[in-house]
Amino acid sequence: MSKILVVDDNPDIVELIASRLELSNYEVITAASGEEALLKAVKEKPDLVLLDVTMQGIDGFETGCRLKADPATRHIPIIMVTAKGENADLLRAVNVVKAAGYIVKPFQPDKLLEKVAQALKKT
Repeated sequence: MSKILVVDDNPDIVELIASRLELSNYEVITAASGEEALLKAVKEKPDLVLLDVTMQGIDGFETGCRLKADPATRHIPIIMVTAKGENADLLRAVNVVKAAGYIVKPFQPDKLLEKVAQALKKT
């Protein structure tokens, strides 16, 4: 069973994503901030991170960069999940964070599951 770390400062979004993933037989751990995500990624060793961009403190872009810079977590694929749909944000996610995917809110749950499956297959 693949373990997925869901990072978002909106508890409703976390619950929505977590419940959908759990129904699809994924193990889910959650974090409400970039700081918490960095700690949990090292401790829990997830197979994938779903990472919100806009959060208080360390934003998703910075969190993703720190995950990719750490030898303990650099191998973990990241899918950015965000309301920021501008092309510049997509390019930053792919080119700077090296994200495996980018999903714009609001999203269809089936699309999220599809992106998750694709990212996990590549690892």
